Amino acid sequence: MTRTAFSCAALALALACGTTAAQEATYNVRTLTPDTALKAALAALKSCQGSGFQVAVAVVDRSGLAQVMLRDRYAGAHTPKTATGKAWTAVSFRTSTTAMAAETQAGRPASGIRHLSDVVMVGGGLPIEGGGSILGGIGVSGAPGGELDDKCAKAGIDAIREALEF
Repeated sequence: MTRTAFSCAALALALACGTTAAQEATYNVRTLTPDTALKAALAALKSCQGSGFQVAVAVVDRSGLAQVMLRDRYAGAHTPKTATGKAWTAVSFRTSTTAMAAETQAGRPASGIRHLSDVVMVGGGLPIEGGGSILGGIGVSGAPGGELDDKCAKAGIDAIREALEF
């Protein structure tokens, strides 16, 4: 092998290794667009309104940062913070707040989670998933019970489901 051929081979190998190293050092993430988050929040709000409930709905991105918060005009003053907390909890723990509430009851191994700041262990928070990834979370607060908050949150996710599954 000539010196020039050797140098070219070494350069090609270095470039190939550099590309592989760069690919292993970074990754791509999918997140909700503001329009998609708003569509989910509006659908959840409409679902609750249809049942006669005054609620707040929050949608957070995959890192738990708020993208949308809607509060119906007569929803309680506590509902925006609670809805946001439910959405954050669902995305942070990658599960529904209803499931988390059951798993963190007093005497259970995970009961200490309830003492973390910003955690809301009441039904109404659901992770938003698509294509095998967590994309965000949705939280609803103000219906008379966590199971009804869950129902409205699910309506919000259902409204965007088709757009997420690709």
